[in-house]
Amino acid sequence: MFSRLFELDPALLSLFHYSTNCDSKQDCLSSPEFLDHVTKVMLVIDAAVNHLDDLHSLEDFLLNLGRKHQAVGVSTQSFTVVGESLLYMLQCSLGQAYTAPLRQAWLNMYSIVVGVMSRGWSKNGDDKAD
Repeated sequence: MFSRLFELDPALLSLFHYSTNCDSKQDCLSSPEFLDHVTKVMLVIDAAVNHLDDLHSLEDFLLNLGRKHQAVGVSTQSFTVVGESLLYMLQCSLGQAYTAPLRQAWLNMYSIVVGVMSRGWSKNGDDKAD
């Protein structure tokens, strides 16, 4: 999934400034810091899936996550690239079981997550402008 990120938007490599040199896609993908970040992203997705009946309960967490991403220079467009990568990974993993309704369900869930994160991202930018 995360290899696809850099295929869709190679400029994302510049966001990962770790102790490990991330000059190439492969360097970044194998760095312990990046792998830790991947784990955190997957935990957010897991939390959203596990709270499908009450995504509102994750609102404060997701707002804060959006603020953190804005503070380190991540654009909201990057959230879209992550979503496209997630859907691609699901399609590759599930094969014929990846149906249009399943794709739509994942897209709906991810859109809610990104919507809340984007509100936090925007609010953080508003705070900095004051």
